[in-house]
Amino acid sequence: MIILSHFAYAQDNVGVDSTVVYQSDYFSEWSPVTAQDMLDRIPGLTGSQRGGFGGSSFSRSGGRGGPPGGFRGGGSGGRGFGGGSRGNEILINGKRTAGKNNSTGGQIARITADQVDYIEIIRGTSGELDVRGSGQVINVVLFEAFTDAALQYELNAEQSDNNTVTPTGSLSLSGTLGGLDYQVEATASEDYFKNISKENSVLGDFSPNDRILEERATDGGGRTISTNLGYEINPNNSVRFNAQFIKGSGETDTIRRTTDLKVIPNVDFFQREESPGEQENWEIGGDYEYLAPRGDRFKVLFISNSFTQDRTRERWDIIGQGAEDKNLFLDSGSVTKERIIRSSYTLDLFGDSQDIELGAERAQTILDSNLALGVRSNNGIPSAAFGGLVPVSVSNSNSTVEEMRYEPFVIHNWIISPRASLETSLLYEDSEISQKGDVSKSRDFSFVKPKVDFRYDLTPTIQLRGTIEKIVEQLTFNDFVAATDDQDEDSNVQFGNENLRQQWYWNYEFNAEYRLPNDIGVLSGRLYYEDWHDRIERIDVSPSEDNLQGANGNIGDGEKYGIDINSSTRMRMIGLPNLLITAGINAEDSKITDPFLGIERRMQYSWRGRTNLSFRHDLPSRNINWGMRWSNAFDGNRKIYDVTDIELVAGDPFWSIFVEWISPKNITFRLDANRIVNDGEFCRERQRFIGRISGGILEEIEDQCGSSGPTVALKITGTF
Repeated sequence: MIILSHFAYAQDNVGVDSTVVYQSDYFSEWSPVTAQDMLDRIPGLTGSQRGGFGGSSFSRSGGRGGPPGGFRGGGSGGRGFGGGSRGNEILINGKRTAGKNNSTGGQIARITADQVDYIEIIRGTSGELDVRGSGQVINVVLFEAFTDAALQYELNAEQSDNNTVTPTGSLSLSGTLGGLDYQVEATASEDYFKNISKENSVLGDFSPNDRILEERATDGGGRTISTNLGYEINPNNSVRFNAQFIKGSGETDTIRRTTDLKVIPNVDFFQREESPGEQENWEIGGDYEYLAPRGDRFKVLFISNSFTQDRTRERWDIIGQGAEDKNLFLDSGSVTKERIIRSSYTLDLFGDSQDIELGAERAQTILDSNLALGVRSNNGIPSAAFGGLVPVSVSNSNSTVEEMRYEPFVIHNWIISPRASLETSLLYEDSEISQKGDVSKSRDFSFVKPKVDFRYDLTPTIQLRGTIEKIVEQLTFNDFVAATDDQDEDSNVQFGNENLRQQWYWNYEFNAEYRLPNDIGVLSGRLYYEDWHDRIERIDVSPSEDNLQGANGNIGDGEKYGIDINSSTRMRMIGLPNLLITAGINAEDSKITDPFLGIERRMQYSWRGRTNLSFRHDLPSRNINWGMRWSNAFDGNRKIYDVTDIELVAGDPFWSIFVEWISPKNITFRLDANRIVNDGEFCRERQRFIGRISGGILEEIEDQCGSSGPTVALKITGTF
């Protein structure tokens, strides 16, 4: 475990090295059940693992080419272990889990509060840390002598606004047996998600075109089993192993009514869709660490994972009297595999004030993707393999993409003085990306990635941080191949682009943090500027003038800049020390040259800004806590440009509320309600053009808004 010098174990708990320590008895008045409950009470960390609110969060898959609904979890995420993070990193006993889906953060809710000795907020730099980054490191330190096994259960039931109830249950066992630390969890979940949308459209001359009402419901579920093991062979040698297996399925049913407003009387057309899908994900990882007598450290980590998803989408025209006519068949599947090994050696230089870490990482990522499209047509021969429809050839629909990446690195940490520290790193990335199948191509890439992170403690409670770093974004392999398009009924398939190269940028940022006296709270701010190169957005990949198509591609250079201001404060000054109010505001702008129109505009998918406000109020005498969250993005001029259309997006503020009671037997009852004030509508205006948008010939304007409605969930958590 990490033991840094000069800790201060007091209520005003900022040490001279700026490390903040919260002993377990600091949380006793709130009767926490899990380590996550403890983190939720620390100012500045509220909701660090719960979607920013300290409550249950049910993520929904979406976006173009996204996985089917009805299943949470899975996928490899970013490739490789990564060199650090701008946000908070979580360690357990100074170690992070060699995993992605089965990560260290996911274990926090499965660690019981009585296993926790203390929690550190490490704001300095040290070669002893298992992670690098410009943010804070949260280290949850457990009792070494803890031997009792803890069995924890969690039951959850969520009700949607149409009274559909979906249950979820999990059981986890954790404890210590000799030198072995173990944690095993099994989860079974059911999921239901409904979205109702309305769309009104007008033609280019602003005369009525049509009205579309659509109801989309997803029903599914998944099963997960995971384990995390750690064994201390002796004081100098330790090993850790973790594994996870997830399997899930779901089916999305859609009913659509289209009213033709161009004729009088209006005419209705009906369609229905079925989209069953399955997903499977497994992952294993581990590490070995050796501590030399002189303090040097050798470590090797590995990960191997696989993520498989299959989905079939079929659409029928309903022609009355129970008769249907199929007009679309889309079958897609993919397998993503990843194998990573990373090794490093850390040694002290010039005493304890400096250390250097030398290492290398090797990563292999493989995507096997296939897609089959069938349509109703009088030209061609129907095929049973294409749902009884006529096969359509889709470019780049059957491909294998592989990346082999090697990354040697050196990281130097220097404790300049009790107030100042400097971390510098230099990474060299060398990779080969090859593609075979419908497309055969191979390319080599190399990048030098330096970073400088300087931290200065103006006082023990005021810290200033400056960072300069070259960041190379990892490519999304799905962008290389053809994929389904669920967001546009006029476009069934998104084209792939085998010519993609990594986008990268120089990041310059300044951070300031002030920890208020007497543990009242934390104030922080961040200024940042990003100098972007080879930015990836939509480009024109049209095979002909009669078949205009867009795909993700490199559009050039741009810049982004913004400011974040956050506060997390206990209202002790008004006699409410157990009322924790968290607020934040972000303002951001960017600019880049649009490849279709040649104009300067904002980068796509970049926020203009966002405001967040939440509070948590503990009533220790009644073992009750409750809270509310409000979040709102700045709308207006958030556009997405493509070859033949322009989209503007906007949405309602998000509201949620929770109330939680801990019984005398340490059973937690929690009630969460989401989207309770409004339906949380998300709106999109799509402007379609005849030909390219550069021609300026408007064909249609679609104005669509959709909502999934309010949900209420009851969660019961306890330990045996």
